[in-house]
Amino acid sequence: MKLRRSRTRKRGRIEIIPMIDVMFFLLATFMLASLAMQNLHSLPVNLPKGTAQPMLGDHPLTLTVTKDGRLLVNETETSLDGLPAVLAPSLTGNSRTVVINADSAAPNGVVVQAMLQCRAAGAEKFLFAMRRP
Repeated sequence: MKLRRSRTRKRGRIEIIPMIDVMFFLLATFMLASLAMQNLHSLPVNLPKGTAQPMLGDHPLTLTVTKDGRLLVNETETSLDGLPAVLAPSLTGNSRTVVINADSAAPNGVVVQAMLQCRAAGAEKFLFAMRRP
């Protein structure tokens, strides 16, 4: 009489389909998270092209100058004369940086005058937003 073994030895199998599902879910999650991390409070403008190191640190104020010369501070429209009054409360402590988000067709005189008004409000550093070529 031949006795069967009570335990048959099975080879382990790695199922690839659930692993692909998990990797796709992680990819989608990280893509959405990276899109949500962009925090420029401005209108879309045609930025000039250039190369620079990515900006580090906290989120500075964004001054947008459109091609028709309008000024916006974090999506709030303001005039050139009212710019120091709008910026002064936000430029306290260590955050004295302003990102200039100027359209490439914006009048240079308006951009320079806006920077001078920002300097009068207490801004110490200016960063220019640009598009990668």
